Amino acid sequence: MSEDEIQRRPGGRAARVRKAVLEAALEALAEGGTTRFGFADVAKRAGVNETSLYRRWRTRENLLIDALLSASDRRIPVPDTGSVREDLRAFATLVADYLNSPLGAVLAHVAVIPVEDAEMAKARETFWRSRIELAAVMIERGIARGELRAGTDPRVALETLIAPLHSRVLLTREPLDEDLPRVLVDLVLDGLGTRTDDTPPDCL
Repeated sequence: MSEDEIQRRPGGRAARVRKAVLEAALEALAEGGTTRFGFADVAKRAGVNETSLYRRWRTRENLLIDALLSASDRRIPVPDTGSVREDLRAFATLVADYLNSPLGAVLAHVAVIPVEDAEMAKARETFWRSRIELAAVMIERGIARGELRAGTDPRVALETLIAPLHSRVLLTREPLDEDLPRVLVDLVLDGLGTRTDDTPPDCL
């Protein structure tokens, strides 16, 4: 069976190799950050040939994005409870729990530290943009259900919600209290309101 045939199979060896490589990539990032991140080290940790990584990911930046997105998708899935408030509370709680974990705390630092490599910086921007786009559906569903006013900017709403969590981990190094996600969600939604664009001002 050819390499291409193996890669097209949904399970089997290709899936096991990908899982091993992504776990090795996260381990390498946690230990050395992006500066020393490369195919040779990841391949050695995963127990695979370096050429296999080049064939599948082509660049270390592609591997970085895949590893970070894979970790985020597994640990921070986007909830769908039928309520924007409950969705955001569940999402913020998942983010807080992840940042409270040893791996999450390390990767949070890796994802923001300055890098001189332009391609690596671009890869990180792609990661953050992808995460915002995936999570934006919670805000979009809230708008569609009439829970949020039309014109609400999903990116601004999500950044306002998540930024304080990252601030505590990266800047003040304060613990993320169990009740903090609920408090932040309530503050964000109170600020956004549920008014539609055609609501008269005197009804506010």
